Amino acid sequence: MIEQLQLIMSDNLPLRDAVFCTLRDAILKGSLPPGQHLMEMQLATQLGVSRTPVREAIRKLELEGLVIMIPRKGARVAAISEKSLKDVLEVRRALEELSVSLACRRMNKEELDEIREINEAFKLACLGDDVVKIAQIDENFHQKIYQASGNKRLLQLLNQLQNQMYRYRVEYIKNTERRSALFKEHDTLITLISEHKTEEATECIRKHIIFQEDYVLQVIKKNESEIAMNTFNDFRNFPSKLNG
Repeated sequence: MIEQLQLIMSDNLPLRDAVFCTLRDAILKGSLPPGQHLMEMQLATQLGVSRTPVREAIRKLELEGLVIMIPRKGARVAAISEKSLKDVLEVRRALEELSVSLACRRMNKEELDEIREINEAFKLACLGDDVVKIAQIDENFHQKIYQASGNKRLLQLLNQLQNQMYRYRVEYIKNTERRSALFKEHDTLITLISEHKTEEATECIRKHIIFQEDYVLQVIKKNESEIAMNTFNDFRNFPSKLNG
């Protein structure tokens, strides 16, 4: 049963984008959990729209890796797998280390002031419960470093990776105990970049990403364990259901 969804509307947002944002937000927050069957008609009825923008949104979510299409079964919310996490974060780690090393040489005073403001906004957002908002500001923080690298091709590669990283970013930020540490890691990274300490800064960003990977791996294993236990209980109770 799909949890009741509320269409996210904005004056400047086309309907198809509003449907996409609504479904994406629901997946990231867990309202649409991994494995959930996404039925176009049911979603269209809930959101008060036709099936066309729902179909377009599902296709876009598939491109982001948030939805998988199963032949003859339709669309389902994709699970976060250990392999996909490691694949994405291995690439992210290499590219972000490069972007940080370049930013150490190229980030100017204006960009430093801007990234400090973003981190202060991140700190304030972390006091609230809107994980999507916190994740967006965190993404803005890293985006500022990418831009300061001055390498357009690197920026393109990282931007292409952003959508795939976003789900892991949100999952990590759900851990409220880590939020203050995230702000401090950002603050340390800003200081190292401003002081042009390339080696220390790249090590800082490397550890920053490893912490994320370690935590999300724990979440994945916990979810897999719970699914296995539920499957075992269903199988064990199956004979009694037949006799009942």
